Amino acid sequence: MKKLRVYVDTSVIGGCFDPEFETWSNGLFQNFEKGQLFPLTSDVVAREIARAPLEVQEQFQVFLRFNPEIIQVNAEVIELRDAYLKKAILKARYANDLLHIAIATYANADVLVSWNFRHIVRFDKILLYNAANMENGYRSIQIYSPREVARIEND
Repeated sequence: MKKLRVYVDTSVIGGCFDPEFETWSNGLFQNFEKGQLFPLTSDVVAREIARAPLEVQEQFQVFLRFNPEIIQVNAEVIELRDAYLKKAILKARYANDLLHIAIATYANADVLVSWNFRHIVRFDKILLYNAANMENGYRSIQIYSPREVARIEND
């Protein structure tokens, strides 16, 4: 059975320490550790993590032990991000949020997981991201919070 390719943004790693989100962020980590899901991330996440609190940086090192595919920003990713900007889905100051979506789309992730409900995990925005994806020759991307994706043993 094919493992789902799951793109993890920075908020998921930080979520491991937030009482509201820790159950599902840590559950997702357990799924990666057990090989139930295949992790993806990016150089954008690595740069964001470098500015995060030490415990989040250490958690990212744990995540790297799961051998995620690390996608690099390239011209195609920038072009797709710029398509989102052209559609004014988000303002330019949120370009990194758009990069996460463009990277996950470019990498053929099955799902992007995030706790960013303002800019990423938001139904009206997801429709716009996917319209731009289709217009630019990419497939739609599923975007959910870890709560919908993590397979927790007690569920």
